[in-house]
Amino acid sequence: MRIGVQNVENTENRNYKIIAVDDEEGIIDSLSIFLKRSGYDFTGVTNPQEAIEKVKNEHFDLMILDFIMTPFHGDQVVEEIRKFNNELYILLLTGHKDLAPPLETIRRLDIQGYCEKSDKFDQLLLLIESGIKSIAQMNQIKKINDELKTTYNLLEKSYLESIETLRYTVEAKDTYTKGHSDRVSEYAVLIGKKVGLPEDELKTLQIGGLFHDIGKIGVPDTILQKEAKLTDDEYSEIKNHPSIGAHILSTATIFKEIIPIVKHHHERYDGHGYPSQLKGEDIPYLARITAIADTFDAMTSKRSYRDALPMETVISEFERCKGTQFDSKLADTFLDILKNNFDDIKEIQEKYN
Repeated sequence: MRIGVQNVENTENRNYKIIAVDDEEGIIDSLSIFLKRSGYDFTGVTNPQEAIEKVKNEHFDLMILDFIMTPFHGDQVVEEIRKFNNELYILLLTGHKDLAPPLETIRRLDIQGYCEKSDKFDQLLLLIESGIKSIAQMNQIKKINDELKTTYNLLEKSYLESIETLRYTVEAKDTYTKGHSDRVSEYAVLIGKKVGLPEDELKTLQIGGLFHDIGKIGVPDTILQKEAKLTDDEYSEIKNHPSIGAHILSTATIFKEIIPIVKHHHERYDGHGYPSQLKGEDIPYLARITAIADTFDAMTSKRSYRDALPMETVISEFERCKGTQFDSKLADTFLDILKNNFDDIKEIQEKYN
């Protein structure tokens, strides 16, 4: 019965690779016999530099490392290994406890344990078994995290595809806004890059621009497709779309970052926008950028009731509305793009027209 239990343990131990480093050939031979008998996949090395290269090029779960070696000591070996591998579980062997490295060094190099050399390996075996249990637990945690990440990515993809379908539905309801969200997204990112936003915020701008009008799914077709001037009641219906869009996206945490864009891209810097009449710096920064991109595309797109406005008129309007409709600094940034980098704008227009 005892033998059966040992066989099961040996089978499990084969899943773990141990490397031992000691410049004494006799120690390596003894550890080889001892650990292979316990079922571990064992590699023994007498040259510290060779050990570093092996760890760099092969996977090992645990290292048993002599402290006093030539041409350099065990802590120097760990120093090199930690430059490229922070996960290897390391046990340090010392000829005498007085020769062990300082506790500060052990902590700094993340050495998990050490013990004195002995003719018997009982203490070392206990440390190895403890280390293997820790490694097994960490592997399980990594596996769970990987599975959760995969599940999250699939869920995120599913949500994005669902909202993307809604976005195309909105554009199908109003043929005059075809390509509008794509252009707004790219214009917003163009402004974001110009003001030096980090990659994560540029990504938020991109997705926020794509979905900024998603709330129009809740606006009647008769209003969206009306060619004549809207009545006050109809305009009030249109003004509900930012709040509707924010509500649609609020059910999924992955859209948390873009909701301020969706809800507040029609706020005005002077506080006379909608839906919340936010003013100045109270308007989320990315929503202020999207407001400029959205207005520019509206002015430069052909509508049922008018042609696209000439660029001279567009520039004049942005100059006039700085500090009232738009954040002055952001408006100046966009005017600089229009005047000096218009090829970037033209490229986006040609891409989606």
